[in-house]
Amino acid sequence: MVLDYQSTVDQLQEKLTWYEEQFRLFQHQRFGASSEKCPDQMELFNEAESILDALKQEETDLEETVSYQRKKPGRKPLSRHLPREVVRYELPEAERVCDCGHALHEAGEDTSEQLEIIPAQIKLIEHVQVKYACRACENGIINAPKPAQPIPRSFASASLLAYIIVAKFMDSLPLYRQETIFKRLSIDLSRATLSIWVLKSAELLAPFYDRLHELLILQKILQADETTLNVIQDGRETKSKSYMWLYQSGGHEAECPIVLYEYQATRAGAHAASFLQGFSGHLQVDGYAGYHALASDDCLLVGCMAHARRKFDEALKALPKASRKNKMGMAQTALRKFTRLYAFEKQFKDLTIEQRYLLRQEKCKPLLDDLKQWCDDHVTRTAKDSTIGKAIRYTLNQWSSLIRYIDDGNIHIDNNAAERRIKPFVIGRKNWLFNQTPRGANASALLYSLVQTAVANNLEPFDYLKYLLTELPKLGRHYEPEALDQFLPWNLIEKVKPLK
Repeated sequence: MVLDYQSTVDQLQEKLTWYEEQFRLFQHQRFGASSEKCPDQMELFNEAESILDALKQEETDLEETVSYQRKKPGRKPLSRHLPREVVRYELPEAERVCDCGHALHEAGEDTSEQLEIIPAQIKLIEHVQVKYACRACENGIINAPKPAQPIPRSFASASLLAYIIVAKFMDSLPLYRQETIFKRLSIDLSRATLSIWVLKSAELLAPFYDRLHELLILQKILQADETTLNVIQDGRETKSKSYMWLYQSGGHEAECPIVLYEYQATRAGAHAASFLQGFSGHLQVDGYAGYHALASDDCLLVGCMAHARRKFDEALKALPKASRKNKMGMAQTALRKFTRLYAFEKQFKDLTIEQRYLLRQEKCKPLLDDLKQWCDDHVTRTAKDSTIGKAIRYTLNQWSSLIRYIDDGNIHIDNNAAERRIKPFVIGRKNWLFNQTPRGANASALLYSLVQTAVANNLEPFDYLKYLLTELPKLGRHYEPEALDQFLPWNLIEKVKPLK
């Protein structure tokens, strides 16, 4: 009876501890900073810097140096690529006389810069097609041809469509806000018209998206992630979650960066398996079980170390404030181990693939072995449902995929690059809240893909989309997929303005 009573007390205490952790974590998520920095951040950073200094001494054979430059005060100089108008100020001829009576001469110049902005300007292009006829035979009339337009019988030019797309899918301006902006420019464009243009543009660009998809599957290292969105007219309840999936080139040295979004009504792993059908290589993802269906001899899953670290960061935030200051606590100890791994990755950033591989084997593998041993030693000392227990068990469950990055110097330590690529969609989602139809969600996925692929290739998205919308209609309706290769971003470095 006593044992049963004690067991009940222990269970209740465990539940109480869990509820307290969840409450503190909820409070931090709602009111605290979103940063994952630890309270003993300076100690962690000092430790990282000390590791970097040690590496600097040990790797003189690679002639790698770490330089720290103190930032000079003052603002950054303005870009030299900006159009420049010089306004020169000179004294009138009559005032170029000194008080002593002698003539003044130029003794130098003082130069200052000021930014001038020219608001968006709209002009009408009037297309005049001259007609020709023969007076002798009167055999009909011939019209001078007009270049194919992105949307036939529409007054939307390629530049206007590119402007609308970039404003929505890069600058996160909903169409109703763009409608207001155009009104201030004395242009009456309803959001319904803008929406139709966006959908028509997506239809025109769909074959190009498919070509990028074909080329993405051929790459050897990919990253994937997914996030929610609301599609309110897809035959399901309004509150049902739909998903925007992201797939992108995942290597340190991706020669042809591609970023593709895909809309799906659910989070089922079958969607990723279908999209990546035929892929052979490394796929870097978080711990979501839906990706496990892809694991095979041809598709090796690589884990995300940042997700594992995030679990321990949550465990730290779930502790009482006094306990967070204990540098020898389990969460703090684990976070220091992750800090050491990331310090090495910072050091290896600019090395070659082979150098990075060799140094990971030499420097990171012992740290990973130590982290694994620490998790094994502490897994039985923690409650399964506690935040620290979940962090340890997550790390152990994902271990085989988490350490796979050290076997290839071209693989990143985490999936953060994919998370950064999906962030523009998340920011836009906060502004436009939902997609009206699956057709709109698919169009959004396609246009986000082209904008972010342009950014990944350091091309100005507006110029790139304008070029695509101008040149693609000239191919006509029937052409081979290879004909689209001339429009791939890495083939247009000389024709499209680079992203500053």
